Amino acid sequence: MNNTLSFEDWIRAHGQRTESALENLLDAANTNPARLHEAMRYAAQGGGKRIRPLLVYAAGELGDEPNEVKQVALDAAAVAIECIHAYSLVHDDLPCMDDDDLRRGRPTVHKAYDEATALLVGDALQTRAFEVLANAPCDADIRLAMIGALASASGSRGMAGGQAIDLDSVGKKLDLAGLKQMHAMKTGALLCCSVQMGGIAAKLNSAQMQHLQNYAQALGLAFQIVDDVLDATADSQTLGKTAGKDAANDKPTYVTLMGLDYAKKAAKDLQETAIASLESFGPKAQALKDLALLVVNRGK
Repeated sequence: MNNTLSFEDWIRAHGQRTESALENLLDAANTNPARLHEAMRYAAQGGGKRIRPLLVYAAGELGDEPNEVKQVALDAAAVAIECIHAYSLVHDDLPCMDDDDLRRGRPTVHKAYDEATALLVGDALQTRAFEVLANAPCDADIRLAMIGALASASGSRGMAGGQAIDLDSVGKKLDLAGLKQMHAMKTGALLCCSVQMGGIAAKLNSAQMQHLQNYAQALGLAFQIVDDVLDATADSQTLGKTAGKDAANDKPTYVTLMGLDYAKKAAKDLQETAIASLESFGPKAQALKDLALLVVNRGK
């Protein structure tokens, strides 16, 4: 992080950078078929914390001094990860999945449009993510590594697999190990991929990438635990989505399994583990450290 910027300024600058990159790399809303492209933009540009793109940019600061090639690679990675995340939310909200009417304080895509359009929006955002990476004007080995990372994180051994476990666990009793595995796949995989792609663009070595992996695994689990806590304690207006859905759907969470106090302490411990994993990077990792604090302290 630029030492002349406060973290708030860094967040603001890179949030704006993410929005600009999405504006530039998504098809225009009037592209034929217009209803589909308009709905894609509705899903991807509808706000949110943009934690995953911010992690991409923060990890990208760990390498050498900025250059134009690295910056375009980071922009492509930020848009790609946000497209995958948006697609997952669109499908997650469908009646056949979590059946939710509210996302980011607005009607979900299937409510604002219709179910068939929402299904196609998710499909199209997923493929757009890989198209953006494939067309990024950077070295071919960087493009290929980022494509491989994103495919692995979003597929059956990553996010989609975690979602399958989540759906299969409704009304059942998971033990702590099973809950950790589900969260590592459903939520943690994309967070890990975010920092991994940032590290790829920064051309980090294998030892540095392992430190990043340790950070991201702890952060990913902390992120989901905080989500569980907020679902149990916050209201819908604060969350921007329907509160209490997990309990209503009889889903296993850290709160239902281990209790609220345990969940809060676990998130704090994981935050400390994540930050400690970055020690070897020195001041360059400040944005990543601040993001770990932001993730665990949100809602407070």
